[in-house]
Amino acid sequence: MSKFSLNQTSGTSPILPTLFVVPTGIGCSIGGFAGDAIPSARLLAAASGCLITHPNVMNGASLYWNDTRIQYVEGYALDRFAIGELALRPVRQQKVGLLLDAGLEPALRQRHLQVADGCRASLGLNVGPVVTTEVPLEVRTCTSASGVSSGVIGQPEALLRAGDVLKKAGATAIAVVTRFPDDYVVETLEAYRGGRGVDALAGAEAVISHLLVRHLCIPCAHAPALKTLPIDEKLDPRAAGEEIGHTFLSCVLVGLSRAPDLISLLPKDSGDKRVIPEALNRDQLGAIVAPYDALGGEAVLACLEMGLPLITVTNKSVLDVTPEALGLKEELRKIDVSSVMHAQNYLEAAGLLMLLREGISPEAVSRPITGIAKLD
Repeated sequence: MSKFSLNQTSGTSPILPTLFVVPTGIGCSIGGFAGDAIPSARLLAAASGCLITHPNVMNGASLYWNDTRIQYVEGYALDRFAIGELALRPVRQQKVGLLLDAGLEPALRQRHLQVADGCRASLGLNVGPVVTTEVPLEVRTCTSASGVSSGVIGQPEALLRAGDVLKKAGATAIAVVTRFPDDYVVETLEAYRGGRGVDALAGAEAVISHLLVRHLCIPCAHAPALKTLPIDEKLDPRAAGEEIGHTFLSCVLVGLSRAPDLISLLPKDSGDKRVIPEALNRDQLGAIVAPYDALGGEAVLACLEMGLPLITVTNKSVLDVTPEALGLKEELRKIDVSSVMHAQNYLEAAGLLMLLREGISPEAVSRPITGIAKLD
């Protein structure tokens, strides 16, 4: 098992562990589609040396990218990490159990088993065992009045029981595949495939993975099972990763294969031991990067509360949860002005991370530069 250390260097600079958040199911122009935030994540990982992000950023359906500088952490676990309830312990390999919904048709089930075997044979991943739920999970999708996608699981107890079986069988991470309904709204699907809408599946996927991680405290991620859609000649490139295979499972298996262990720091689990030497704790974080109009999540608010440098990025979504909307303007004024920075895109955000990593004052690279403050 590899160990994490802030003394580790890349080039000449100490690494700057950074949280990268792109909320699920809100239609972000970058990160709202099939892995279209992966290039941004790779850039931020290169700038920081260590990037902690979630499956919504890294899952590209049939496409994926493995980078040892990127820690793949499910969204619920990422929030718990940010508020100090979990530490992340990097590993060389996870044993990924496969949890299949009993609602999968035989042919669709076989497709997913073949993906698992392909990842074992061609990528060397440790996948298995496989467990099928006792009853169909009855997943349903829905959309809120604000346009954010969500969902409901009709049989959550069956999901958790199957997770328990896998964990007891030795799985250290779980990939879950559930059958999603085919009664989608045509206009919604067309808008998404055309690059204009919200991923209608993302909210329900988050509900499923959140439940499993909360119950089991091991890495989990979800892949929806769907019938193949007809060819769309006007398909937006950001959705194309979902069109080139029969399943979305491969990216999940790759992400989970090196997802860090989740170490509980709650007193009941750890005797109030707040620091795990070989793990990454939230106190080691150097920055958080998030969309400017989606700042209401637990991870962002927790990092703001602890005074962590926040880089907001223009990345339009259906939300309008800006500092102004949250009433944070006055609070932000109390924080050192250099702790809250805005970037027009992820290229600029990477530059700001390099600035923080090198310990360069923001004033030194801006013009005009003001005179030094005098107290007398």
